Amino acid sequence: MSTNIYAGCNYSIPRDQCTAETCCLAQGLPFDYLPSAAGNLALAIYFAVLVLPQLGLCAYYRTWGYMVSMVVGLALEVVGYVGRLMIRYNPFNNNGFVIYLVTNTIAPVFLAAAIYLCLTRTIVVYGQHHSRIHPKWIAMGFMTSDFVSLVLQAIGAGAAASNKGASTGGTSTSQVGIDVMIVGLVFQVVSLSCFLLVCADFAWRCRRRDNLDMCAEKVQIRQRWTMKAFLAGLLLATVCILIRSIFRAAELSGGFTGSLWNNQVDFMVLDGAMIGLAALCLTVLHPGVAFRGQWAAADWTFRRSGKGVDEEDAVTGKDRQ
Repeated sequence: MSTNIYAGCNYSIPRDQCTAETCCLAQGLPFDYLPSAAGNLALAIYFAVLVLPQLGLCAYYRTWGYMVSMVVGLALEVVGYVGRLMIRYNPFNNNGFVIYLVTNTIAPVFLAAAIYLCLTRTIVVYGQHHSRIHPKWIAMGFMTSDFVSLVLQAIGAGAAASNKGASTGGTSTSQVGIDVMIVGLVFQVVSLSCFLLVCADFAWRCRRRDNLDMCAEKVQIRQRWTMKAFLAGLLLATVCILIRSIFRAAELSGGFTGSLWNNQVDFMVLDGAMIGLAALCLTVLHPGVAFRGQWAAADWTFRRSGKGVDEEDAVTGKDRQ
């Protein structure tokens, strides 16, 4: 049975002075709906559960950088959905909204960082000579864009949430904060789109198998079905995060009074489900399993500067340690 959030509204009382006894739910809620208890609790538990295999797989395969990015992203998702539950049970306390908006907005940035780490190692396994850009610059470029996106989204979300004050319609916000969030989300969309282009270009240049890195260990890694599944999962996760980022940018473009912002189904599907699917791919199809202990060896930072795994490696089949 749905709750009438407009029952007992008294707009003569400023929002910051409202209580459950004096105002209706609509005067406290930042949306035109009451967040679902079952849906948000389920997503909070789901993301929390995914942290456990990430920790276990990292301890076994020693994928430390990947683990940090994934665990931070998953933990922020958990906190974000707890924030939505706080909104449901105490909409007149702004803390829940601040927690939700900030953490849920920036969490996918960390999942994207984990994806970027995987590309550089994949390049090393297939042959750096196929990449137009050195893995070092790919890593630095996408990590920098990830950081800029994170900062913009965090600052914008913080400003938008903290400046939400009283209004006749029940919610208001700092338009500057919303605009900064949109810039951060658009920046992330551009970054992920460029990432997909880099991946497509590298895959196209690797189409000639006779010109791949012929190091025995790398050949074995490439031939495993787990590597093929990992790459497919990486692509799907990237597309899911891209869809979510496009949705959030569109959602915020209409402000906190727009139709997308006030549609719970759209949010649960295009944000919750998309990030949930991405996180599942990045956990079940873990890079540690695909690389089988070669994750650290495939890190470009362990190579000599300049060539790394270059044409000489492809000819001689010798893997520099």
